[in-house]
Amino acid sequence: MSTVIEQPVEARLVAAAPRMPSIPATLQYDRRDPFAVRMTFPAPATLEGVEVCWTFARELLSAGLEGPEGHGDVRVRPYGYDRTVLEFHAPEGTAVVHIHSSDVRDFLQRSTELVPVGLEHLQVDLDHDLAELMRDAC
Repeated sequence: MSTVIEQPVEARLVAAAPRMPSIPATLQYDRRDPFAVRMTFPAPATLEGVEVCWTFARELLSAGLEGPEGHGDVRVRPYGYDRTVLEFHAPEGTAVVHIHSSDVRDFLQRSTELVPVGLEHLQVDLDHDLAELMRDAC
């Protein structure tokens, strides 16, 4: 059984221009990091010309489908009938993207089939992680 789920999504970048350009993005969930979700934007879609990956809580993404969530670097909220807004805050500025809520729901359903909500802790190997941390510290 695979330990990683990847789902391409179409993100609409919210900008000052009236037309929001569509950019590719990928949602990723890895059972080895069971509390986290990653959203990656490829190099051509970023201002810096390098791939950008944001990591945030799966719970944040799920809760953001129902109402505004997040107070830090990543914020999520519903928008209209079938859109979800993700805001990514960095020192260089803020990126705001819209994605289809149905894509988010499908992704979350697949991640829940891999690791049920509330059982994430069973995927974490604290002894292994501590050994890796200690090895890196030496």
